[in-house]
Amino acid sequence: MTAFTRARLTRRGFGAVVLASLLAACGQATATAPAGSGTRPSEAPKAGSAPTSSAAPSPITVYSGRAENLVAPVLDQFTKATGIEVKARFGDTAELAATILEEKGNSPADVYFAQDAGALGALAAEDRLSQLDPNILGRVDQRFRSSKSLWVGVSGRARVIAYDTTTLAESDMPDSVAGLADARWRGRVGWSPKNGSFQAFVTAKRMIEGDESTRGWLLAMKANGAKDFANNTAQLQGIADGQISVALPNHYYVYSFYKEKGESFPVRNYHPRGGGADAMVNVAGVGILTTSRSRDAASRLVEYLLSADAQRYFADATYEYPLIAGVQAAPRLKPLDQIKTPAIDLSNLTDLRGTLKLLQETGVV
Repeated sequence: MTAFTRARLTRRGFGAVVLASLLAACGQATATAPAGSGTRPSEAPKAGSAPTSSAAPSPITVYSGRAENLVAPVLDQFTKATGIEVKARFGDTAELAATILEEKGNSPADVYFAQDAGALGALAAEDRLSQLDPNILGRVDQRFRSSKSLWVGVSGRARVIAYDTTTLAESDMPDSVAGLADARWRGRVGWSPKNGSFQAFVTAKRMIEGDESTRGWLLAMKANGAKDFANNTAQLQGIADGQISVALPNHYYVYSFYKEKGESFPVRNYHPRGGGADAMVNVAGVGILTTSRSRDAASRLVEYLLSADAQRYFADATYEYPLIAGVQAAPRLKPLDQIKTPAIDLSNLTDLRGTLKLLQETGVV
């Protein structure tokens, strides 16, 4: 696999306001896996497991907002299995989406591999993604793919309430995060309002409940003494250190602590039973660009990412949810079909500019 040199982007006025929102909100994301993200060494998927095709191999270019140390082994195995050469450019998910829009019809990218569905939705809204093969889409639950067949999830990341097992049980947890604004939780809740996954959650909350309800919750949480932490890892460490009792991370962060400190680490995940935005499962996913010059080869890569071996690799490497049937998630993970997720189209998680404005107006950031 060949890696492009990553360059700084000059963002010009190309008219995609939604991407400006994504850039503003996702600026914290990095091209390498963040400490405590759950990424850990894992065996790459077997080379012999890729779908077969009689088509002559054609090279493809992938723009990946997922970490190089996570994705590169998968792309290497895909090349070994198919003979299709892959050139990869790694970077921030939102920046790469902005680059694709700036490049217009001249983009060399065939496949866009995004860290979150909002960025895929932003490209879809600009008519930059082409429809995927229905046979490929059918492998993934409709909750985790484009309603217009323009992208498909590869792995899932669930929002949870993490809690201190030395003082609390799951039965103590409220039905939703709305309950964390109650007096009993005063000064006991941690959050990371500058984190991209938190902002995606707030965006979903705005979609479901409206801006005023979301504003009220943010103000109530602030008044109740919610404590700011730099990131999700710091929130969980805050629970272990006794600074807080509950936190609002993605599900997989606690697994890094289990790996490092053992199963006795005193934090567990709870999936809110109310089924609102706080129970959302966002995805990392892929789409094929309308400007792809190697459509068949690009489709084979998407199919490969949804093969059992590739799905097992992502589950083992990141503790994220595999999205095809028959591949087991990490032990302790609540099965996806038992999580009551909100009825939203993940493609619509694009108004991060509005979310940032709300967070600023309420003084949360």
